[in-house]
Amino acid sequence: MPKSIKTYLKTAAKDYSSRSVNPPVVRASTILFRTMQELRKFQKDVISKKKPEVEHWDYGRSGTQTTLQLQKMLRRLEDAYQVFLTPTGFAAVALSIMSVCRPGDEILISDGVYRPTQKLADDLLKEFKVKAVWYNPNSFEDFRNKITRKTKLIYVENPGSNTFEMNDLGKIVSLAKSKNIFTAIDNTWATAYFFQPLKLGFDIAITSATKYYSGHSDVMAGTVAVNKKAYEKVWWYNHVSGYRLSSDDAYLIIRGLRTLDIRLEKHEENTKKVINFLKTQKKISKILYPYKSSSKEFKLWKKYYSGASGLLSLIIKSKSKNSVYKFVNSLELFGIGYSWGGFESLAVYTDPVELGTRRYFKFEKNEHLVRLHIGLEDTKDIINDLKRSLKFIK
Repeated sequence: MPKSIKTYLKTAAKDYSSRSVNPPVVRASTILFRTMQELRKFQKDVISKKKPEVEHWDYGRSGTQTTLQLQKMLRRLEDAYQVFLTPTGFAAVALSIMSVCRPGDEILISDGVYRPTQKLADDLLKEFKVKAVWYNPNSFEDFRNKITRKTKLIYVENPGSNTFEMNDLGKIVSLAKSKNIFTAIDNTWATAYFFQPLKLGFDIAITSATKYYSGHSDVMAGTVAVNKKAYEKVWWYNHVSGYRLSSDDAYLIIRGLRTLDIRLEKHEENTKKVINFLKTQKKISKILYPYKSSSKEFKLWKKYYSGASGLLSLIIKSKSKNSVYKFVNSLELFGIGYSWGGFESLAVYTDPVELGTRRYFKFEKNEHLVRLHIGLEDTKDIINDLKRSLKFIK
């Protein structure tokens, strides 16, 4: 009987051999075979044909029963041909880009991506003679005009980190397919629970499993979901690069996936309530989140997504940077720190310089950006905390 994704994530990893509702954590480097003939047959049948689904590998670096179980769960969630696992979210970004781009290629990237992704594109790729070309995520015309014969990969982060620009994803995929260009998207904000990029036509979907897939702020991991077209390229680079996720970390991600639906829906519910409060506050000039039904961002979000997560940014107008610091410092429920996607609320002041080479998002004079992650605490307490702390902004 086919199961909904909610039911599947809660039942997929039951282990009846050990009578446990959780899969065992298998830590292994050496994998044993009964005979040399069996080992050689495995290598011929599995490795040379690069099969996406196997019961075991020939060496622990390729994975164990625990990581294979996580891959199986994520293939269903992402609707993917295969999902590769990496030790951090950024490793998933690097794996995706380095799998496709080669010397002489160009990569077209949406302005506003994660800062380390910017640095990889502008600095490391330059060393490998790969040119990074940046486009305005608010202008499809600018995107289209920057595609050349050398464009090998289109890389989108939707919405953009910190500044939350929304791309018209369907148009991007359609144009890329007409020109036979690979497409990749960082889908960490929504996860595959709220949006499945491969179904829309993307070749690669990246998620920092450190965030919502984990949900408990105690593990680092990344996932790269691919279609059949991108599979062999990513498989090859993944095979030689040595990016691997440990079985212990895979187990923690499996644990997080059990409650992904409940947590994400609660994050969304809490965030909507908090935004309803924030939009009445005069000290906040903009809320960067798809919440205004009349806005372009909302319409594009509604077009492709079934839900929204708990990450947003505030633009605060103030002549005193220290008073904005004091607002963040005085928050009691919001931890000050990077990352997000866990059960807890977080706040961090982001200096415009730290945003990197934002070419199309411009700050006005005396504008400050504070990024919030709305956690799973009681919304009345979250709102009261924000209300009290906003008084410090001058």
